[in-house]
This record gives sequence, C-alpha cells and structure tokens, in this order.
Amino acid sequence: MPAVLIFLQPDWGTSIIFCFFFLVLFREGLPGWVLVLGAIVVALFISSLLFPKLVIVIGLIVLAHVVYFILNKRIKHNIITGLILIGIYLMIRFSGSYMEYNMSEYLILLVALAISSVISLILALRHKIQNVLFILFFLFSFIAYTYSVDYVFHNVLKPHQQKRVNILLGKESDPRGYGYNVNQSKIAIGSGGFLGMGFLKGTQTKLDFVPEQSTDFIFCTIGEEWGFVGTTIVIILFTLMLIRIIFLAERQRSMFIRIYGYGVAAIIFPHFAINIGMTIGLTPVIGIPLPFFSYGGSSFLAFSILLFILVRLDAARMAYLK
Repeated sequence: MPAVLIFLQPDWGTSIIFCFFFLVLFREGLPGWVLVLGAIVVALFISSLLFPKLVIVIGLIVLAHVVYFILNKRIKHNIITGLILIGIYLMIRFSGSYMEYNMSEYLILLVALAISSVISLILALRHKIQNVLFILFFLFSFIAYTYSVDYVFHNVLKPHQQKRVNILLGKESDPRGYGYNVNQSKIAIGSGGFLGMGFLKGTQTKLDFVPEQSTDFIFCTIGEEWGFVGTTIVIILFTLMLIRIIFLAERQRSMFIRIYGYGVAAIIFPHFAINIGMTIGLTPVIGIPLPFFSYGGSSFLAFSILLFILVRLDAARMAYLK
C-alpha cells in the first residue's frame, strides 16, 4: 500500500525501492524460482523494447526446451518436440505460396507453436512425462506478456520517461535534451581520471554543467574531484556497510530484528546501486539520493534513523547476552 500511494503521487523512483523488499522475503523462505521468474520478467521487458517479437519468441522457445531438459532429463522427447515445431512451421510457411494467404513469420511461428504444443502435451500424457503443462503455461504467459510491454511503454510511461528509457537502451541519442544530465555526468566522471582533479577543483561541477550535482548526481562530483580511486573507495565502503548490516541481522535471535535488519539493507542497496548506475548511464534517471552523500536533511535523517535503530536493537541483544 505505501508503494501504491507513492506511485500515485507520482514518484516512480521511490516506489521502485519497495520492490527490493523481496530480498527480505527471500531470506525468510521465499522459493528461489520466484526470484528467477522475476529476473526473467525484467529481462523480457527490456528485450521486448530492443528486439522484434519474432526473436523474443524464438528465445523463449529455446529457454522452454532448456528448462524441460533440466527438469525431466529426456533429451529424446526434447528433440522430437523441437522437430515437430520446425516441421509444422515449414509446412505452414511453404504452403502459403500455394494456398495464396499471407501470414507474417511471427504469426506462422505462433500457429506452429500452438499446434506443436498440443501434440507435445498429448505425447507427454501418453508417456507420463511431468512438467510439460507447467512449462507450456509459462511459455504462452511470457509471450502474452510481451504484448503488454508495448502498451505499458506507450500508454503508462510519460513522454520524458520513454525518452530516458530509449536513451538508456541506445535507441535514441539526445545529449542536449533528455540525455543532457547523464551526458554531462559521464564527462565529469571521465575528466576525473585516476586520482581526480582535487577537492573543489572539478571544472564540470564547479561551473554547474551538471544539473542536480549536489543531490541526485552527487556521485559525478566525487568522480571528478577524487577520480577512480575515490569512487572505488566509496563503492567499497557502501559494500562493507551492507555486509555489516546483513551480519548484524543474521546474528539476531529475534525474527523481528532480523527482518528489520534485512529491510534496512533492502532500502540502502537500491539507493546506492541505482543512484550510481544512473550517473554512469547504466540505469534510468529516476531521481533518488545517494545515502549520506546527497544534499538534503530529510534523506540524511531518514537513513541515519534506519541505521541507529538497528544498532540500538543489536546493542540490546548484546546486553541481554551478558
């Protein structure tokens, strides 16, 4: 509910943070296949924006055969179903010239896949092969999902968000418009070199070429002034802090404190990863701060309270053990 309310403001960046609480659920027993399924959905969304649907469907078919082989270890049946699909596809494709109907390659593949799936399911029932219906369900669900990607991208995302995604994926280039922030950020980080230009000596940031350089794009200031060495130290410090938070969470006897500790890590990690990623062009610009670095009292206070509560809970545990 908090994620929905924040999403309706609208504040996409903050609402995305709530998605990372799946890390807490995974620690408390969420099956691993759910994480794999989520990764496939994200990868399929990105792929649907980059590649034609025909290529995506072929990739999904190959993936379905790989999953079938992993689950059942029946290479013979796997090859037979593949040959059936190819045979039906070729029959439909070459019969079109004689029967005078025009079908796209994508539609031919879908028809062939539907027919071959029915045949494969009948063979599986006859030979008592498991998981075939399960695999076919997810295969066609993923294919149907690719149709929703276009709708979401063109009707749900706003024009400036579409631009940012296209620039991130390399489909568009707009260094003076929507890509200006990221372009200037890359220039600032690159100009820092190995050791940086020195404290308050960065030309890009000092002359205000980078918008929001004290808040959302604070990392480019670090890169320009302290270079590769400085940014590496910052990344290492964040990584060590996250490891320490998880260590504190794991040594708790109380489930509540352990869940809270993982919740803190699940909040800090996406802020750290996404903020750095968007300054170097690896993630979309969604406007979230870098913890303990970005200017702003509310952000600093919120992250401090998160950590102080965890430290206090751990201190109470240590006092109880004594």
